[in-house]
Amino acid sequence: MKIEFNKIHTVSNYISFIRLFLAIPIFYFVSNIDKINGARTYLISLYLFAYLTDILDGYFARKLNEISELGKIIDPFADKFLVIMIVIFYYNYDLIPQLYFWVIILRDLFIFTGGIFVSKKIGSVLPSNYLGKFTVLLIGIFLIIVTLGYKSSDLLYQIFYFITILLSILSVIVYAVRGYKEINKA
Repeated sequence: MKIEFNKIHTVSNYISFIRLFLAIPIFYFVSNIDKINGARTYLISLYLFAYLTDILDGYFARKLNEISELGKIIDPFADKFLVIMIVIFYYNYDLIPQLYFWVIILRDLFIFTGGIFVSKKIGSVLPSNYLGKFTVLLIGIFLIIVTLGYKSSDLLYQIFYFITILLSILSVIVYAVRGYKEINKA
């Protein structure tokens, strides 16, 4: 069954695309985090703006009745793209440990490729669930904590590190079970 992309030019989709384009200044400041005075402040501002666009695209999709198959793809893709990009850079700059890098990368790759597989099987895109959204929110908070300069020896760092790893693993399990159930219903 083919997925129809009937609503492409919507306010909510444009907002999601803005979030994707935020990758450019984020890339610039992350790659120069210790070279540009104020880079960390700019990054936190960009992260907060990206989060605001994540809230707004969902709000406008519901408010303007613009929920679309494209939106169900581009919204989580934009989230995953930004998170993966930041995690790769932070790992390369030794700001996060290898375990965290692999958990987040594998989580997002599994959910993204699993989403494609499930969508092809059932003919529609599964929308994000609250656990996934909450997990991404906490990953974002952890990345802000890292951006602020907290180290692995700091309690705040440790709390969010462990919580986001556990939630990442749990969200993959929940997503796999949900996808399996949807495929069996189809």
